[in-house]
Amino acid sequence: MSFKVGYLGPAATFTHLAVTKYFEDEAEQIPFLNIPKCIDAVAAGEIDVAVVPLENALEGSVNLTVDYLVHEQPLPIVGEIVAPIQQHLLVHPEREHCWEETEKVYSHSHAIAQCHKFLHRELPDAAYENATSTGAAAKYIQEHPEEKVAAIANELAAEEYGLKMVRKDIHDYPHNHTRFAVLHPDKAASFRTNLRKVTDRTTLMITLPSDQSGALHQVLSAFSWRKLNLSKIESRPMKTGLGNYFFIVDIDMKLDEVLIPGATAELEALGCGVRILGTYSAYAI
Repeated sequence: MSFKVGYLGPAATFTHLAVTKYFEDEAEQIPFLNIPKCIDAVAAGEIDVAVVPLENALEGSVNLTVDYLVHEQPLPIVGEIVAPIQQHLLVHPEREHCWEETEKVYSHSHAIAQCHKFLHRELPDAAYENATSTGAAAKYIQEHPEEKVAAIANELAAEEYGLKMVRKDIHDYPHNHTRFAVLHPDKAASFRTNLRKVTDRTTLMITLPSDQSGALHQVLSAFSWRKLNLSKIESRPMKTGLGNYFFIVDIDMKLDEVLIPGATAELEALGCGVRILGTYSAYAI
């Protein structure tokens, strides 16, 4: 079955790499300039499914993705791809032997942050320029051979844009991974994949009742006594004023008929708002 998959582009981003590894069925892969455009395209029916970065092991949540799903386009998460992140320094072939003269390094802000030690040691005088993605940074290097610039990106980007990898594995920490969310309008949608399944997950958005002491403790207790393992709990601003937050909670199991509904009912009885952002399986590359 053919369908359209949108991803954070251009070609050869880590998101594109995740898409190529995850989908077994014949899928048309369509790049988008940024995360909101990709998510909007699914909501508008222009594509069938979107894959966007959700969380990085070093830099934390991709707030743009989380906030857009909560405040703008409430598409359900139907799958997750966990991919290792290996960053390399790429330059135009004409600058392969003089890369130390690099004056500016382009990449996504997370990628730059992941390589600070290398940049400080090897290119201490270079300026940093944020790009919408690592793939966009690599594409810029390809299109500007006259500039003394380099990109931080993956091996796929080097192949896609004909760049030279002058330094491999420049990330500061070796165990870096990113979670990518698979979004689809149908919360029950699923896709065949050859990847290894690592866990099942249910993601909730929880808002606390105002001016109630101990509310967060009560929320955690609702999961604790049911022995529901929370792999993540994070607060984000509601954008309605200072001190107003919602919480994102990951439970390490799919939505069942007893435990999670029971916890949800208990939280609502306490005056909390609860929304299921997705119940899905996570796969690793």
